[in-house]
Amino acid sequence: MARAGAAPCLAVLVYHGACDSSPMVAMSEDTNTERAGFVERAIVRHRAGQSTDAIDHVAEEIPVALVFNGISHVVMMATPRDLEAFAYGFALTEGVVASAAAIFDCEVFLRPDSAEVALTIAQEDFVRLKDRRRQLTGRTGCGVCGIDSIDMLDLRPAALPPSLIRVDLPAALARASSGLREHQALMRETGGVHAAAWCTPEGDIVHVFEDVGRHNGLDKLIGYLALHDIDMRRGFVFLSSRGSYELARKAARMQIPLLATISAPSSLAISIATQAGMKLAGFCRQDAYVDYTPGIAL
Repeated sequence: MARAGAAPCLAVLVYHGACDSSPMVAMSEDTNTERAGFVERAIVRHRAGQSTDAIDHVAEEIPVALVFNGISHVVMMATPRDLEAFAYGFALTEGVVASAAAIFDCEVFLRPDSAEVALTIAQEDFVRLKDRRRQLTGRTGCGVCGIDSIDMLDLRPAALPPSLIRVDLPAALARASSGLREHQALMRETGGVHAAAWCTPEGDIVHVFEDVGRHNGLDKLIGYLALHDIDMRRGFVFLSSRGSYELARKAARMQIPLLATISAPSSLAISIATQAGMKLAGFCRQDAYVDYTPGIAL
């Protein structure tokens, strides 16, 4: 998607190198080339001593390269859908850009076994990126592979501004917990993806994004919210995963006042949430939850 002042993103076929015969499709929001997020595989089911041949739907996972101003910055393993939102979200939650307005253009190049997202960002953000740039290959359960210094982890979030919302935690978390499953279409197909949901202060689920990686799902959600100018201070995020530190750091950077997860948080996630003044809840169910930042009010 092109931001204001930039040329629109067009759907074209691009060939990379004379020896590479696989076309890469450049996608925009106006094309229909995005994949379903799952593939079919022949399997054999075993149960109670019986074997049955079947076709299963398996969550798709491919390497996705994020390229800023022509320079490859990171390769993440992700599900190949909502990749524009993913790239926007990653750029924002990792501090590559200060705001979505600093992203002038975005093109998604999709091929059968990989993808590339090329973003054009403001020069001042690109200069800052080059100063701290790292080459790494991210894994679905890891967001820091390749970092060679503890100082680069950026574990000291800025304090969130006073909350703009009031949340009845028991009621809102019960509502989000009961409503998430019906929004997890890819999970129903595969049984193997995480979901990141945007909720109103009352716990109504408005948007859901799914991915094999929990942090990818959150990046997709945040990218979508940024692309649609949705104020992230006026709702909360509900995740179908544990509360790992990178999820807390990403949420805090976007000034999201409440992060809620189905499973437990890590000690570092609690520390980051506490430093930022962000409410963190875990083990969220329809009739129960655990408040890991009881000193923080909403």
